[in-house]
Amino acid sequence: MGATLRAVRALVLLAGFYLLGFALLGGLAALDWAVAGHGSAALKIWVISALVAIPIVKGMFALRPPEDEEPDGIRVTEDQEPALWALVRSLAEQTGTRAPDEIYLVPEVNAAVSEESRLLGLRPGKRRLLVGLPLLTGLDEAQLTSVLAHEFGHYSNHDTRLSAITRRGWTQVVRTVAALQERSNKKRSAEEAKQEKKQAARVAKGKKAREVDAGAAGLTYRLAALPFKGYGHLYLRATRGTMRRQEYAADLAAARIAGRDATASALREIPLLSSAFGFYMDSYATLGARAGLLPPRGEVFGGLRHLLAARSAELDELRRGVPEEDPSPYDTHPPIADRVARIEQLPEDGRSHDGARPALALLTDAGRSLAELEDVALTPEARKLERAADWPALVHTSLTRYAAASAEPLAQAARDLHGGDGSLPKVLDALDAGLLHRLASSDDTDASSAHEHRDGVRDQVRGALQALTVGHLEAHGQARWELSWTEAATLRLPEGYEAALDTALDAAVADTPDTRPLRHLLAPRY
Repeated sequence: MGATLRAVRALVLLAGFYLLGFALLGGLAALDWAVAGHGSAALKIWVISALVAIPIVKGMFALRPPEDEEPDGIRVTEDQEPALWALVRSLAEQTGTRAPDEIYLVPEVNAAVSEESRLLGLRPGKRRLLVGLPLLTGLDEAQLTSVLAHEFGHYSNHDTRLSAITRRGWTQVVRTVAALQERSNKKRSAEEAKQEKKQAARVAKGKKAREVDAGAAGLTYRLAALPFKGYGHLYLRATRGTMRRQEYAADLAAARIAGRDATASALREIPLLSSAFGFYMDSYATLGARAGLLPPRGEVFGGLRHLLAARSAELDELRRGVPEEDPSPYDTHPPIADRVARIEQLPEDGRSHDGARPALALLTDAGRSLAELEDVALTPEARKLERAADWPALVHTSLTRYAAASAEPLAQAARDLHGGDGSLPKVLDALDAGLLHRLASSDDTDASSAHEHRDGVRDQVRGALQALTVGHLEAHGQARWELSWTEAATLRLPEGYEAALDTALDAAVADTPDTRPLRHLLAPRY
């Protein structure tokens, strides 16, 4: 389907949304006319019709499509990044399209193009290219060339301009459904609050409360949303085939420019890199956030390279396969496995990306870019956090603070019940005084027996006592959390302490507490 036919179809789909809206409004008007003259019942229906019509009208006319906002990234000029811009201009020339007007480096495993077209995409506008710094961290230059060539393939096929029309229709459908759903939820919430208040009054009178059920509250809004939901499904189904063909065409353009092998390997790499980046952000970059710590400047996103290097063997094993995906009739992108298979079926072109330099080498100063990205991508609250000196310090300090926080309820309970400063010796004194069960922060109300309750208290106190003991050892330089890029952080204790510590902790929280083994173990360090 050519660009003209795609534009016509997009306009027809957009017009279909408005026709559906007028049809529903007409149906409401017909209902209002039919019940005219029926007194109070007619008035009630007129009010309901008006309330249902409001979000439909807003969805059709009052809500503008979202404006293109400036990305959460750093804009780089040609003077700042000449090598990156040179590659981009070369690829634009090879794909026969106009180069972007702006390039942004963003904190995503992604590259994307957009165009601020006018007249619903019929006239070209400012072009923008987004390139993820984590993407540059995980790809080599040949793979990045393939990814960017794929994006420019969309430019040359006019996909970015025509997406404005399609986006307008889809946005209106989504917003109308959301407005109707919001009104339905408010109705249900109001009904539930009313019933809860009524049931509270029943309980106050000594009666048994009944189950709160919103019933049919908000039903008219949910029914009004159904046609728009159905049209949304039709919208996606109608555009999905073209969008997938556009992806295949862009893949072929990438293979022609960057080579078959580089294109296939980039397609395999991106889902893997995306998963690795998500794991890195959850397990490393934000490890110290609750302890008030951030990685050193430039390492919030830049630390990904350490993870990729340390787990290279594991990643090589994963690269031999293709990520499995759950198929959906509404996916606008074909499955990665299908795209890889199509590329690998192309004739051998003799181009290998072995030995290609890392994509980050295209940047004038990758470290500076990674640091500057933090200034715009992190929230103001995050930027105020303390910076660790290095990664080992981040891991050790964060886990030490978390251990102290988990031990604090036990220390406070010892202060309240037995006096003292809540230090380890004072907590052991409280255990010797038979206060084990009172030191637990709360009762185990879910225990099905007294035995389970007792075990739950013991486990709770033991865990807090272990954290307090570890903190005591850390304060005296006898324990340290060690960073690992291949597994969880490890607590290093003096030789022979691990087994002895477990035994001593068990004895301290036994039914007849014996804190002597733990005191003996720590005696030289009091």
